[in-house]
Amino acid sequence: MKMYKRLFAGTAACLLLPVMVFAGPVNVNTADAETISQELQGVGLSRAQAIVEYRKANGPFKSAEDLIAVKGIGERTLEINRENILVEGPAAPKRN
Repeated sequence: MKMYKRLFAGTAACLLLPVMVFAGPVNVNTADAETISQELQGVGLSRAQAIVEYRKANGPFKSAEDLIAVKGIGERTLEINRENILVEGPAAPKRN
């Protein structure tokens, strides 16, 4: 029975690893909500949509810290994703 538990845990870890590895930089000024939610940890589709709506209403973000003004985005979310938040340059490629 212990062997099956180890096998299950190892399989689960292998399946989850690609999700963690593929999160990457995303330009929050150009990306759509789906792309933002895929690339930023802890940002689901509704929060990503709030980012897009805020951007439409207030103009482009000048820095990653500007995301704090979006409802549902706090300091912790910002810190987790700081390296992956771009405000200039290309958006992350859209995945199929």
